[in-house]
Amino acid sequence: MTPQFPDRQWGSRTSLVSRAANRFAATKPGSWLIRTATPLDRALLERTDAKYTVLGPIGAPVILLTTTGRKSGVARTQPLLYVHDGDTLYVVGSNFGQAHHPAWTANLLANPSATVAIAGERIPVIATLVPDAEKEAVFARFVEITGAYAAYRDRTTRDLRIFALRRA
Repeated sequence: MTPQFPDRQWGSRTSLVSRAANRFAATKPGSWLIRTATPLDRALLERTDAKYTVLGPIGAPVILLTTTGRKSGVARTQPLLYVHDGDTLYVVGSNFGQAHHPAWTANLLANPSATVAIAGERIPVIATLVPDAEKEAVFARFVEITGAYAAYRDRTTRDLRIFALRRA
């Protein structure tokens, strides 16, 4: 049996602050602010092996995903919201609804070996693209975390890539 991923929830997704933050995140200015804060969040996540995140008080489940650059071969680390499903973590390449796929998704397509930092642990993983037949159900779980994902999908014409991460 594959061991479960640790699950550490900080804050509450149902608080007034969380609900307001999620509504704001669905807007273009909100998306810009989150993208702008990403370097600060990445630094905090890296120092704590993803125990703490700038978004923690609002109950946002965040991991650090480290992929290998498909062109450079250099390790690239990105903080991402995730859906926890026991021995599987799901991540979606929404890129805030921008026209292009985020680079980390192309990195995973080229090399599915990666590392996840979650709840103070660093865990090697293998990424697989979620099949089309399962994507809508997984995506609905992201929308449960924050309705901003529905807005991101509506902003773009591209098909959002969703990956399942399992221990290597």
